[in-house]
Amino acid sequence: MNVGVLLGFLAYGAMAWGDAAIKTVGAERLSVFEIGFFVSVFAGIAMLFMRPRGERWRDLLKVRHPRLVALRSLSGIGAGIFGVIAFTSIPFAEAYALIFMSPFIVTLFSITLLGERVSWRGWLAMALGFGGVLLVIRPGLRAVEFGHLAALATAICIAVTVTVLRRIAGTERRTSLLVIPQLAGIAFTGAVMATHYVPPTMPEVGLMLISGGFAALGQFALLLAARLAPANVLGQAQYSQLFWAIAAGALFFAEYPDLLAIAGVAVIVVAGLLTLTTRRAA
Repeated sequence: MNVGVLLGFLAYGAMAWGDAAIKTVGAERLSVFEIGFFVSVFAGIAMLFMRPRGERWRDLLKVRHPRLVALRSLSGIGAGIFGVIAFTSIPFAEAYALIFMSPFIVTLFSITLLGERVSWRGWLAMALGFGGVLLVIRPGLRAVEFGHLAALATAICIAVTVTVLRRIAGTERRTSLLVIPQLAGIAFTGAVMATHYVPPTMPEVGLMLISGGFAALGQFALLLAARLAPANVLGQAQYSQLFWAIAAGALFFAEYPDLLAIAGVAVIVVAGLLTLTTRRAA
């Protein structure tokens, strides 16, 4: 198996276990902003060692598209906050299934904002993805919680991030695209956290340190994987996160999705792979 693919599986596995650590902390005692702050700080410290060769820290703020970089920072903040809400309030696998609507939202953004054309297979993938989400949350048959809406909001924020990066990734420094949003997230969550700060316990600090470390490891492994494997192959590896989420939910939180939810996850995976195949064929 390609080393890049293995790194991709490592990256997405690390991200899933980092999210599991966030769920373990919970949001009953600490606010989502405090959790987001500490995770961002710990991840940011690790990212200091990920600067690509040839880039300098003094050039960090020298960006060519400041408005789009700012939008990418805002979408990153939103994804972080809504993600914490989702992971700490609904079953892990359900949160991930809804967050994985982001590829289909990216397709919609590509049509409306980038003027791209989508084939019938692309539309079929979006329809399948929506059907999979309905199987997972089943509105009308069960209560739709705020956590479900937060997971969908996370998917929208991720889609905004991906769409923006498609526009500017080739013209901006990697350090700027990685560190500026991280600093913005630390500043925002820190400012909000300060109004109702609760000193975390040592176990909580440890879990948030683990989450931040896994997040940074995932980003670093993904950066290396992108140099060694095609983007469409890495995109397929991303769906391994859903299976890590199901495993973590069962092992640590006694969350066992029913058959309809598992069927919904499977439909979302098929739809996502169809989306990737459609992009590769284009």
